[in-house]
Amino acid sequence: MKKNRRTIGSGYERLAGKYLETMGYEILEYNFRCRTGEIDIVAREGEYLVFCEVKYRCDGRKGDPLEAVTPAKQRKISQTAMYYITVNKRTDVPCRFDVIGILGNKIQIIKNAFDYIG
Repeated sequence: MKKNRRTIGSGYERLAGKYLETMGYEILEYNFRCRTGEIDIVAREGEYLVFCEVKYRCDGRKGDPLEAVTPAKQRKISQTAMYYITVNKRTDVPCRFDVIGILGNKIQIIKNAFDYIG
């Protein structure tokens, strides 16, 4: 039986989370959801609250996963992050947006991959 995309995606998000932990991040939450969208990983690194998008590709035929976060997706992540910050009363904490790309078994991260888009 073939696994559905959400199950596969969750597995890669957990793998990305473990990778982030080895880099000193503290994972606060996986799959934060609200009406505006979803954020794969919410973490803390030093003083920063970090909103992470995880993209996986088994090979390069569909492009580099790090390039798969479009401006529309960035806007949705930004809106969801603003909701998270408001609900959790974290307005005094600096934040950033990281993208984690998994291509086959290689993991890469772009810290501060994009700016907030309102």
